[in-house]
Formats: sequence, structure tokens, C-alpha cells
Amino acid sequence: MKHQPAISTLTLEHRIPAAEDWMADPWAEVRPLVDGVDVLKEVHPEGAAPSCRDWRGPSESWPLAVTTAPRRVLITEPACTAGCCGALYVTVRREGGRVIWDAWENTSDITAVPADIHFDAAQYEAELARAAADRSWEEPVDTVARLLEQTLVDSGWFERWGCVLTGVWPRREEPGLPEELALPEGVDVEFRQDRAPGRSACSYRYELLLAHAQSPQEQARRLAAGILADDPRKGAERQ
Repeated sequence: MKHQPAISTLTLEHRIPAAEDWMADPWAEVRPLVDGVDVLKEVHPEGAAPSCRDWRGPSESWPLAVTTAPRRVLITEPACTAGCCGALYVTVRREGGRVIWDAWENTSDITAVPADIHFDAAQYEAELARAAADRSWEEPVDTVARLLEQTLVDSGWFERWGCVLTGVWPRREEPGLPEELALPEGVDVEFRQDRAPGRSACSYRYELLLAHAQSPQEQARRLAAGILADDPRKGAERQ
């Protein structure tokens, strides 16, 4: 009888990236731990896991979702790009009551990879659902950015003006910068105007400030109201 590897436990942990990585993505990564150990750190030390923004859609779109067919998944990548400094990939598949991570591929300078990992499918899927719903890690700036983005997406306002919302990001106060160089804590909203015949595409950006006397919910409503009151291009900075 073929011996099956022991079953491990998956834990997904939200981690806000270090300040030097905020330009790449200021949102928290959702870091996989196996039996409480960050086994990916050993083989891809510069890699970050997919952003929590990637966990907001339907469950079948989540980065570590298990589907009927094996999926090759990018599990960590550097702050630059996978094509620049390499990334770590794994194939995620289900066999009966197990979820298996195998067929690892490390395209960075460090070619080591973890061993195959087996999870109990019920525990695995429950942990994915828990992490997708988890908001306990959020700082107020994260909550404002998440609520504002959802409001703007649901409104369809940008499409009315021939624009597409690119994204909303928390803007954190950078430690150690002189006051005259540091942007205050806030939320950045980026969108672009659809390319029209004979015209080049234009990008726009709002750099919005937080009002700490208000709750995150009140701030998100206030910021959304300012954008949705008129043509969004009027109050934005053209890039």
C-alpha cells in the first residue's frame, strides 16, 4: 500500500508589507503558513504572497482556490516583477479528501523548493473562506480604502464618464521621511479615460486625506460623495 504523506494545517496570515515595498503594493499580503511555519520564506525570501485585494471576488477566483483541474499558482513574487527577479509557483490540486501542493517551480536565483504538502480539504477550504472574510488586521486607512473602492465600483460612476477605475490603495505614513517630503496618511484613487479614436488614453489620480475624527465608514462615505458629485476628472490630477 502506497504511503501517503502526513496532513498539514494551512493558516493564512495578513501581513502589511514593509515600507520599502509600499510602492509595489501597500495592501496586506495574505501569507500561507504550513503547520505554523513560513516554509516559503526559506526558498523565496524576497517574495510576497498575493495581495488581499485578490481575495475579494468569488471563491473560485481566490489565489489558492482548488478547482476540478490542477492549477499552477504564483504563490510568492518579488516587489519588482516575476519576470525580473523570479517567482515561486506551485500546482494546487485535489485528490479525494486532500488538497495537494506539488510540482513546485522556483524561477529566482535560489532554486530550492519545498517538499510536496498535503492538507485536509475541509480544513483548507474553511481557512480560505476565513481569510477572505478577515478584517481584523485592517488599520483605519485600510478600511477606508476598501469601503471606498467598493462604493466606487458599485456606483458605475466612472463608466458614465467614459472612464475605468484602476484601483484604490491605502497611503501609509512613511517612517523616517522629512515632513516636507512625506505625504500624509490617506487613500489614493486611480482611474483612466477609455481610449477614443484619434486620442491617447489619460490616467488620473486622487490623493485623498483622512480625517481621524471620523470613523472609517464616515470617511469612506465622505470621500465617495466628493468624487461622485461631478465629472471625476475635474478634481483629479492628470498623470
